[in-house]
Amino acid sequence: MPLLDHAPEEGPLLPEQAIATFRAAIEAGESWYPALLHVISRWVVPSEEIDGAIVDYLIAGEAFDWLLLAQRLIAAAEDLIAPEEAEALVVQGLAPRVETEDEFEAAIGPAKYRAHLNFQYGVVVEELLLLSAEMELHKTGHLARHGMPSADLEAYERVYGKTLDELKVLYASETGDLPSDHLSQTEQRTFTYWLSKFRIRYAEPARIASDTRKAMTVLARLEGNRTRMARLRAAAERRNYLAEASTPRRAIDATPTLSRRRGPLGRRTPTIDHSADA
Repeated sequence: MPLLDHAPEEGPLLPEQAIATFRAAIEAGESWYPALLHVISRWVVPSEEIDGAIVDYLIAGEAFDWLLLAQRLIAAAEDLIAPEEAEALVVQGLAPRVETEDEFEAAIGPAKYRAHLNFQYGVVVEELLLLSAEMELHKTGHLARHGMPSADLEAYERVYGKTLDELKVLYASETGDLPSDHLSQTEQRTFTYWLSKFRIRYAEPARIASDTRKAMTVLARLEGNRTRMARLRAAAERRNYLAEASTPRRAIDATPTLSRRRGPLGRRTPTIDHSADA
């Protein structure tokens, strides 16, 4: 893709245009975080090839990992941003300013915000739920689990009522794509997103609510961040997520360290929303 000499003042931005716009805004004296969100709101490319690797910002065309895109843009302007602020956002998901859900949605746009919530409840919460089940299994002790599958594998059966191999077969029957044992980050997250839909499709509403609370408890334990928990609860309440047992969506602030948790299928990768073009 050729490097463009200038970017439009309004409307959709391609990657080179987005980087140029982001850097120009900071150099003109604008605070980097509002400038970042503005550029994200105008970004229209769902994936890129960077250094020979495909980086996806949108999972299954529905779930937007905005922090991955933020990391991409920050890396292109790291000489203009305070390192501690950039690290806090990319590593911990902590913005340099306090903002409400309404403000965040207004900043990145309704379409991307909905896709962001899909990512939170369809990927991050699902990973936390699996981690919670794995932690519970570890509590039983090694002797009690003698001869049983490893905890990270058995966690799938505990959460979904089926073994990982059975889930792979069902996934392949629906998508035509049979997961291997060594998935890319994008493939892993796509499978996880499908798992969240599978779980909600067959679970009772009370079980869905219980699972979500369990995942949020793990998040609180691992992160110890009350502000982020408050935002997650506010998003869930605002979007009435627990009352909607049809499709997984709603939530806020991804946790890169958690979403990259290793599992039996390998590590994950991300993407953005074509329908969310400024």
